[in-house]
Amino acid sequence: MPAAPPVVITFDLFSALIDSRTGASSGFDALSQGRGWEVSGRAVYDNWDARNKEAQRTCTTWEPYAELAGRALGETYRALGIDGDPEQDLVRVLDTLPAWPLWPDVAHAMASLARTFRIGLLSNVDDSLFRRTAAAAYVDPDLAMTSERLGAYKPDPRIYLRATEALGAMVHVASSARDVRGSLEAGIPVVRLARSGHRVDPEGPAPSLEAHRMEDLAPLVAEAAQAHAAQRLGD
Repeated sequence: MPAAPPVVITFDLFSALIDSRTGASSGFDALSQGRGWEVSGRAVYDNWDARNKEAQRTCTTWEPYAELAGRALGETYRALGIDGDPEQDLVRVLDTLPAWPLWPDVAHAMASLARTFRIGLLSNVDDSLFRRTAAAAYVDPDLAMTSERLGAYKPDPRIYLRATEALGAMVHVASSARDVRGSLEAGIPVVRLARSGHRVDPEGPAPSLEAHRMEDLAPLVAEAAQAHAAQRLGD
């Protein structure tokens, strides 16, 4: 019998791999400074990010990321009293995607992880946007499970279950509260990677496996995969 293929690690793009708050805030800062807004780019980002996540949470029929995000930015502008064109401004901010920084431990740890696991992605993003990020260099494009590819947005259980159907044995590495909770509630193995600015949802299930550095992921991913495989055999 041929050996089973290596487990796939799927990473969340905008919390586990990329410091999206720093990256996107810089884009909004440029708009704020150029137009003399009375609010900072970070304040605009935080307001927009919350609205964008809510739009994704309530999206039952898939729509492109930019459409949801554009409407969310329009709501942010109205709430903050900002003059601007949300659609065009979103394009300008997303044009800065290649400069959004990876977390400092990503580049070094990926090489080590790739010797044992296949490196994938599970993220609320369109394919074209993912390919423009610095993280794309570390992910097998065939294993990049985007919301566009799977037709659903986190935390909808369908995105997790469809990723499992496509990839087989996988462990998801998540950092954001909604992603950790969504993974656990969908019943897929997850390791929480603690990142600055992210927490666990106090109303959701608590992750049993947690790393504070990417260098610590390998044994936890192996443990999660083994426990999930044993559970499936017992069911």
